[in-house]
Amino acid sequence: MHSARAASTSGTAPEPAAFRTLDGLPFPTLVLSKRKEFLTPVSLQEAIALVKAGRRSRFDETVDLALNLGIDPRRGDQMVRGATELPHGTGRAVRVAVFATGQDAIAAQEAGAEVVGGEELIASIAGGASLDFDRAVATPAMMPKVGRVARILGPRGLMPNPKLGTVTASPAEAVAALKRGRVEFRADKGGVVHAGLGKRSFADEALFDNVAAYVAAILAARPKGLKGGVGGYVKGATLSTTMGVGVPVSIASLVQAAAATRA
Repeated sequence: MHSARAASTSGTAPEPAAFRTLDGLPFPTLVLSKRKEFLTPVSLQEAIALVKAGRRSRFDETVDLALNLGIDPRRGDQMVRGATELPHGTGRAVRVAVFATGQDAIAAQEAGAEVVGGEELIASIAGGASLDFDRAVATPAMMPKVGRVARILGPRGLMPNPKLGTVTASPAEAVAALKRGRVEFRADKGGVVHAGLGKRSFADEALFDNVAAYVAAILAARPKGLKGGVGGYVKGATLSTTMGVGVPVSIASLVQAAAATRA
């Protein structure tokens, strides 16, 4: 009592006793979260250097670009979807299946398709066979039959689509494009499009070229009638690796890189 009274008269508050639970353990305390490392958008060149420097794993991470678009995905006339070929590929091996017969099947196989077939391939998929491929191509004549397994291929993103160049009378060319590094994009429910555009081991220039080609395709796919200029279409951009921190990228630098690619 005397010591407490002395502390109060001296004007110095006594140190509070540590709070403890009924079990005698220290009471949990709040821990302030660290502020994000990157808040201000940087140029594309700087973003590439930052994501490559922030290595967090022993494997060769994929470099991913996410674009937040100012669209309403619920409106059919504002859906953003397409495909483009990256000049330096994705750094990932792609297994391709082709639904074709006759000479088209032979040409597709020669072009490097891992799985080629007609009705027998469709029957095996319908019967529950494993889907040992990452992309699928079909000739126009095969599409009515491929429709029988649309419920299997569709949810996995494997259904051939003419808008993406995977329904074609030249399946061998489509196979070659996929093998070189053709990527598809489609806005999700939040209006975001993203894709892996290379590996961390790529040279900075190769990643720059791939990002520029991808952004050029996104800009070209802008819905007609969408207002607000480029700033109204592309609201934000983030570059990251598989395990790394996302780095905001300035829209101006992306537009400039895309313009140089188109030129």
